[in-house]
Amino acid sequence: MATNAKETNTILFVWEGLDKSGKRVKGESSGRSEALIKTQLRQQGIKPIKVKKKPKSLLRAPSKKITPKDIAVFSRQLATMMTAGVPLVQAFDIVGRGHENPSMQKLILTIKEDIESGSTLTEALRKHPLYFDELFCNLVHAGEQAGVLEVLLDKIATYKEKIESLKGKVKKALFYPAAVVVVACIVTAILLIFVVPQFEELFKGFGADLPAFTQLVINLSRFMQESWYYLLGGIAASGYAFFYFKKRSKSFNRLLDRLFLKIPIIGPQILHKSAIARFARTLSTMSAAGVPLVEALTSVAGASGNAVYADAILEMREQVATGQQLQMAMRQTGLFPHMVIQMVAIGEESGAIDSMLAKVADFYEEEVDNAVDALSSLMEPAIMAFLGVVVGGLVIAMYLPIFKLGSVV
Repeated sequence: MATNAKETNTILFVWEGLDKSGKRVKGESSGRSEALIKTQLRQQGIKPIKVKKKPKSLLRAPSKKITPKDIAVFSRQLATMMTAGVPLVQAFDIVGRGHENPSMQKLILTIKEDIESGSTLTEALRKHPLYFDELFCNLVHAGEQAGVLEVLLDKIATYKEKIESLKGKVKKALFYPAAVVVVACIVTAILLIFVVPQFEELFKGFGADLPAFTQLVINLSRFMQESWYYLLGGIAASGYAFFYFKKRSKSFNRLLDRLFLKIPIIGPQILHKSAIARFARTLSTMSAAGVPLVEALTSVAGASGNAVYADAILEMREQVATGQQLQMAMRQTGLFPHMVIQMVAIGEESGAIDSMLAKVADFYEEEVDNAVDALSSLMEPAIMAFLGVVVGGLVIAMYLPIFKLGSVV
């Protein structure tokens, strides 16, 4: 709650002043008070003349939400600035003021103010857990402690980019068939509610019994016309209940994750492999940063993206904490392929577990990419066939009585 209040108290000011040469300058700055803005201007060698809150425009577009992609881009920008030797506060100022998303700009400038007031980067980031998770903060903390913050920021940026790319591939694999099913349902509903009744009026003048398939479609059309609002209400209520429990119930999410992993093709070829890739990428990044294995596994569990794998990783952490090797703990879960376990075993023996895990992550990210492409190629004819059966079946049902009448004549 403190974070939200703090972000709310950051105000955008417009100011005018005189620079060191006496030239009149003006601009915009974010801060918690007018006095703070004046202090910042004086530190920059500007004598403030007028500072006031920027009026809100009624025509201004609403602020966009901060997405994981925004955080990934910010990580890369900050890493690039730090590697180039730009001081941390100045880097935040450049990145923040240049950001297109007002919400992201506000977040970055708020963190900059915390750093200016004496907080470490880790402390400033921990005040915004909604955007910077434990893994992000732990890596930044490791970089600050070792004096290699720019190196760790570069690793974070690479990690975020690869994870977001992997998420995008998985979403693509799941969204395509779901979108087609939704479109098919909408088209079917339109045909049943608006088109089939026109044919029903025509069939009334035939004076003969309709084919069973045609009668079935007509009965379904009548049900849709009389009870569409009940059906729509049921779908809306089911959707609300689904998202309500998904946000609030851990047991419901575990059940969903187990079911998703069992979906033919998508489960074993995409979701399993993407979870292994995220596990390997996250643990590799944290190991390279020098984070202790037990502590790293806690963050890895949270970043796994699947409750089944998260539970397994937490069990592995408990076993590793008692002195067991990581490879043995992985073997006991039954979730990791033999190749992954062997790569980890080699890494443990050679003391290069981070590089071995990075190779595993590269391999499985490529596997997911290939699986998504293969699934897309496979789904296109399957979806066309599905739409053909649904829409074509309705059309055939409507024309069967006409064909029957023609054969009699």
